[in-house]
Amino acid sequence: MNTILRDVANSYKKSAVVAVRSGDTVQVHQKIKEGNKERVQIFEGLVIRVRNRNSQTASILVRRQTGGYAVEKSYLLHSPLVTKIEVTKRGKVRRNYLTYMRELKGKATRLTGQDFDKKAINDIHDEGAERTEADLKIKKEEEHKVLEAKKAVQQAKEDAKATAVLEAHKLNEAKAKES
Repeated sequence: MNTILRDVANSYKKSAVVAVRSGDTVQVHQKIKEGNKERVQIFEGLVIRVRNRNSQTASILVRRQTGGYAVEKSYLLHSPLVTKIEVTKRGKVRRNYLTYMRELKGKATRLTGQDFDKKAINDIHDEGAERTEADLKIKKEEEHKVLEAKKAVQQAKEDAKATAVLEAHKLNEAKAKES
């Protein structure tokens, strides 16, 4: 039974995830659905905690402080809503859970920077996710073409009505001039 659950969980796992550590400054690109529209929202902040790094439920806790207010968001790394995670800075820390950062304000929240290869860390290709994105894009384009065809048919009907009305109007004017 345990192997069945593990197999099902692994089928939903992304094949490649960015190696995120505590102390990293990251940009998380997340899909947000508002009504029938979908957009990507970017949240940039400091990774305070990394949980269950090698499992299906791997998550990060990202903290951002602006205007005196702090916002913490938790993201599941293997969630289909998280499209991209980009490491912008790597801080030198010796702990996994940076709770002490919650009490610090202003310049005290700065961490000592560490050199790292941005391109090697952020250059992750998940073929499965890219394939589903491409399929969704094709589906949207097909829906758009169908909608455009319907609009064209509707416009043709309206144009035909308009020309019929103009013809009738010219006929009525011609009859009015004769009488």
